Amino acid sequence: MQATVIEAEQELEPQIHLWSIADYHQMIEAGILDEDDRVELLEGKIVCMSPQRPFHAASVQRSSRLLFKLLSDRAEIRIQLPVILGNDSEPEPDIAVVRFDDHEYSFRHPEVSDIYLLIEVADWTISKDRKQKARIYGKNQVLEYWILDLQNRQVYIFRQPEDGSYREELILSSNDSLAMQAFPDIAIALDALFPIQQN
Repeated sequence: MQATVIEAEQELEPQIHLWSIADYHQMIEAGILDEDDRVELLEGKIVCMSPQRPFHAASVQRSSRLLFKLLSDRAEIRIQLPVILGNDSEPEPDIAVVRFDDHEYSFRHPEVSDIYLLIEVADWTISKDRKQKARIYGKNQVLEYWILDLQNRQVYIFRQPEDGSYREELILSSNDSLAMQAFPDIAIALDALFPIQQN
């Protein structure tokens, strides 16, 4: 009889508590989490964010500077700041191109209806960005998502969210140019998004 109980207990999977955005914000308000905790809420799980190496930081800086130059009068460029996706995800993408807000997002974070483009810069996080982040962004109907793959100097383009994923995935080299769907009249030289290479 004892063996049967032990076997039954071993078959049970551990219960995982998933957090809502409301829970997450309560933890921030209570001081359980603060700006020194480099975390984000992904599908109900509080996940540590990867540290940034110089190559990553340089790409974020170059990309945001270029996008601001190209879109300063048409969109707001947010760097490593939260966006709200559904009830269980508050990621902090490296770059978010969003609609202007009358209050400059002082009272809320951008939501999916505000988002033109999300960009993640991937040094060693390419698998997470291609799988988990693409799933979260696609499921929540983010219209366009790019990953800058620093190792291979190429850009993954995800478009046409449908049924929890993206119908279109392109891979372009840094030698290509591309226009965002929201701003088709502006061509972006992708090489300008990547850090300068050492000789």
